[in-house]
This record gives sequence, structure tokens and C-alpha cells, in this order.
Amino acid sequence: MTKTILITGAGSGFAEAAAIGMAQAGHTIIATAQISPQVAALREKVARLGLDNLRVEKLDLTDPYDMAFIETFDIDVLWNNAGYGESGPVSEIPMDLVRKNYEINVFKPLELTQAFIRKWVAQGRKAKIVFTSSMGGLFTPAGWGTYVSTKHALESISEAIAQEVAPFGIKVQTINPRAYYTGYNETMADTAFRWLDAERNFTDPVELRATFDALLASPMGHMDAQEMIDRMIAIVPADTGKVRNVSPKAVEDMLKEAQAAAWDAEI
Repeated sequence: MTKTILITGAGSGFAEAAAIGMAQAGHTIIATAQISPQVAALREKVARLGLDNLRVEKLDLTDPYDMAFIETFDIDVLWNNAGYGESGPVSEIPMDLVRKNYEINVFKPLELTQAFIRKWVAQGRKAKIVFTSSMGGLFTPAGWGTYVSTKHALESISEAIAQEVAPFGIKVQTINPRAYYTGYNETMADTAFRWLDAERNFTDPVELRATFDALLASPMGHMDAQEMIDRMIAIVPADTGKVRNVSPKAVEDMLKEAQAAAWDAEI
């Protein structure tokens, strides 16, 4: 059965490719992007592909007029994909950056989700919510704590919402990608060096940069994103499936081991 699917943060990366793939599969897609150049570029791509069932709209989650407009659409699936990441030591990161990361990754997606839940409950409509979490929603590597803590929050929020809306026929899933090569993690790694200063901070910027560079240069930091895109195309419109969707399987196994090990960790 085809669905009408609204996607946030579809101006690039996973969601852009998945939006196109789901439209090619016959679903009606409303793909949103934060800034006008992304909207224009995606509209041109959609026109070249001849996808009349893929509509592209601007959605800056911090713009109340954008939010009010997007909430007028009638949809079957809301895919909360938009987000960004701040890197650097949590013990030193400026608090305004922490608040901003939570505003975009947690508070605004929750606001949008609540709006659609109210509409669906009033309509008696069965629907679905998908959150793009991360492998980082299930463990915390040093240097990435602010970003992954927002994903930890999404894990908790999605679990709570799932229980609250199940009586109304509304389902909830998360998608938890690892560090696929999309440019997202590479640009996130740069964010700490806007404010990290060897003269003011006890974290050594040179050492942190070397740690990030080594991680991003490793094969596990350059995995082909197509694997995750193909899974998203299958997961998002589906009526059934796993609540939590980690990819690839090796990462799922690693996360389970890390979570089990946390019970035995000592200070």
C-alpha cells in the first residue's frame, strides 16, 4: 500500500536519496529542506527524474511560519530526519551550543511530532512516526557527547511516544545508522574547532583533531551509504518491522556488547 510521507532534512544525504527511492517505489513524498538553495536544487533533480509524486518544500524547524505550513499536510508517515551535530568535549563545550543542538535535534522534532499526533488522533487515523537516531543513540564515544546525547534523548522520547499512541493505531520506529560516508560526520568533526582554544581549554585541540582524523579515515568511517539508504527506503513506509533499526549488523552486535559491558564498568 502506498503512503504519503513527510521527511524533514531531506536536502542532502540519506534522506534525499531515500526520498527519491521511495517516490520511485510509488509513494507520495513531501521532502523538506532547511534552506532555499537546497529546495531549488532538489526540485530541479526531481524534475529531471520526472517524479510528479515528490514535492519539495522549505522547512526550517526554527521558523514558526514554516512549521505552521508543514503541519497543514495530510500524511501517513512523519520521518523526523533533520538534525545537526556539535562535537568536542562535553566538559568544556559552550552551553549555548548544547542548547542549540537540543533545540534542532530534540525539541523541534518533538513539537512537529506532537502536532501530527493531535491531528491523527482527532481524525482517527492510523499513522507512523520515524526518528533518525544514530548508533550514537545507544553508546557515547568521547568527543561526540553533545550530539549523541540528543540521540539518546530521541531514543527515550520515541519509546515513550510509542507506548502513549499505540492505542490510537500510531506506530513509532527509530533508524540508527553508523558513520556512513555522507559528509555529515566530517563536517560535525569541524565544529569543535570554532571554539576550542589551547590557551583557554584543557582539551588539546591538536590531539582531538588527530583523534577525529584517525576515526574518519578508518574503513568504518567510510562505509558506502547506499546500504543504509536501501534500508531506509524499505523501513520508513512499512507497516511492520523492528522498532529499532541499526545498520549494519556488525554495529548492532557491537552496540549490544557495549551496553552489556556498561553494567560491569567501574570507576
